[in-house]
Amino acid sequence: MKSSDVKNVQRVLKVLYRARDLLPFLDDRKRQQAPRPENIRKVFIVHGRNDTLKVSVARLLEKVNLKPIILHEQPNLGRTIIEKFLDYSDVAFAVILLTGDDRGGPAQDPPEKYRLRARQNVILELGYFIRALGRKRVAAIYQQDVEIPSDYSGVLFIPHDESGIWQLRLAKEIRASGIRVDLNKL
Repeated sequence: MKSSDVKNVQRVLKVLYRARDLLPFLDDRKRQQAPRPENIRKVFIVHGRNDTLKVSVARLLEKVNLKPIILHEQPNLGRTIIEKFLDYSDVAFAVILLTGDDRGGPAQDPPEKYRLRARQNVILELGYFIRALGRKRVAAIYQQDVEIPSDYSGVLFIPHDESGIWQLRLAKEIRASGIRVDLNKL
C-alpha cells in the first residue's frame, strides 16, 4: 500500500471517528442542536461563588480528557456578558453547581427563616442549558441544605459529598449522555 493510500485511509477514519462521536446527539436534534464536532469534548461549568467546587469539577473534567468551559476565564473581546455566554455555550454537556451563595424565602418570612439558594444567574443558566442541550446532557451538583428550585423536578441531581462519590456519578452521567469518558482515569 502506498503512503498516499495510507494517508487517505487515515483521513477517512478520522471523519468516521468524528461522525461516531456525534451519533448520540442525533436523537435530540429536533429539539436541541448537536454540538459542532470541535465542541464535542467541551463541558460548560455554571457556578456561583464556590471556587473550590468549581475548580474540583474543572480538574475532574480535565482528568477524563474533557475541556471545561468557565465563562470568566474566557476572553471578553468587548462583548456583553450575555453575548459572551451565548458564544461559549456551544458545548456537549453542562454541569450546574447549585451552591448556597444566596439566601431567600417568601417575603412575609423573617430573614432567619430564609434558606440557602444558588445565585440567580445559576438558575437562569440551568434553564438555558436544559432547553439548549436537553435534560440528559445537563447535570446539577448541589450542596447539602441548598434549596432546589421546585420546577426542576425530573432532572438529574448529584449531591456533593466530601468523600468524592459525586465525581464518579458525574463522570458516569457524562458518559451515559454519549460522550466518551474513561472512568479508569478517575
